[in-house]
Amino acid sequence: MSRRIKRMNPKPRSRDERDDSRPFKARTAKKAGPRLGAKPGAKPPRFAGERAERRPPKAAPEASAPAKPVEALLPTKVQTVKVTADENNMRVDRFLEARFPGLSFSHIQRVVRKGELRVDGKRVDSKDRLEEGQSVRIPPLKLDTPKAAGELSEGAQKTLAALKEMTIYEDDDVLVLNKPAGLAVQGGSGMTRHIDQMLEVMRDSKGQKPRLVHRIDRETSGCLLIAKTRFAASHLTGAFRSRSARKTYWALVPGLPKPKQGRISTFLAKEESEDDTIMRIAQHGDEGASHAVTYYAVVETAGNKLTWVSLKPVTGRTHQLRAHMEHIGHPIVGDPKYFNIENWQLPGGLQNRLHLLARRIVIPHPRGGVIDATAPLPQHMQQSWNLLGLDASRFDPIENAPEE
Repeated sequence: MSRRIKRMNPKPRSRDERDDSRPFKARTAKKAGPRLGAKPGAKPPRFAGERAERRPPKAAPEASAPAKPVEALLPTKVQTVKVTADENNMRVDRFLEARFPGLSFSHIQRVVRKGELRVDGKRVDSKDRLEEGQSVRIPPLKLDTPKAAGELSEGAQKTLAALKEMTIYEDDDVLVLNKPAGLAVQGGSGMTRHIDQMLEVMRDSKGQKPRLVHRIDRETSGCLLIAKTRFAASHLTGAFRSRSARKTYWALVPGLPKPKQGRISTFLAKEESEDDTIMRIAQHGDEGASHAVTYYAVVETAGNKLTWVSLKPVTGRTHQLRAHMEHIGHPIVGDPKYFNIENWQLPGGLQNRLHLLARRIVIPHPRGGVIDATAPLPQHMQQSWNLLGLDASRFDPIENAPEE
């Protein structure tokens, strides 16, 4: 998996596939942003109309002072740290991932489950959120023991082939996967197959494996960014925190949103029951409430019964797009958690699956320039687009949404 991918898809493609996988273009051409290899400090191109190169230059020689190995950065004894302003509202597991890149998901879950990690002296769950100023007790940490060098097992070879099939961009630092709908990014109760577990087959001789730097829902397909090195993980995580990453999603919703372009700004809070967990609209000051902002734009309609919308999340809250579209009365088709319109019938031929695609991601590359990756419609959404006569090669008006 160390090869460079010069094209978004190395396989021969039909004309329709080529049209579907093209980057978005705004109607009005705009001056291109800095290309790969731009001088440090140069601003990345704006999301609107940009045409950044997809293949970053070869890695520059390392600085004279060699980077410390991952093991040297892990605590060898108990330590207590304070949650910073940048880490406010961060999940416990993501807090550990950000502080100590290289830790496996299983190791993080283990130290939290055993109560070895404490927040203000109390046990916590890996999904609990931290608050600025809290004290976090961190136990000694270590990398998982790397497996002995040798040929991959048959199962590992199949996993590696599956990851290769998903790959839409790769270089020495970064991997972008087109995650299929139904495959989880991380494990949960009773879950044995997920992206984080699959990445184990890419663990190197030093015990390091590619790291998740963001997540998308299990039933959402599309662009998933992976850091292949500790260096890349640090930079990409910082880009998400500073909101330098630009993400665009496509969805199918009932009715016609009005106005055709708009901004949704609410507070969201987790609501848990015995059977399910959803995000509800909350008020400022409510316990666990976080501000969430989404821009949306109508791309095309199908007889005013169904609408193709483009979504641009400014923040990255759990289920944000799904909860926001339900909030304005247009829940995403096939959403088992948030679609609750009574007596609404799914048109014939459309599958009752979540119609949400992480279509595009644009983010500064750790070594300069910009990563710009686009994922095609998954099979069930392509089928719906065909049946409704929607043209997936159209430009995306959300590119012109203002920044925040």
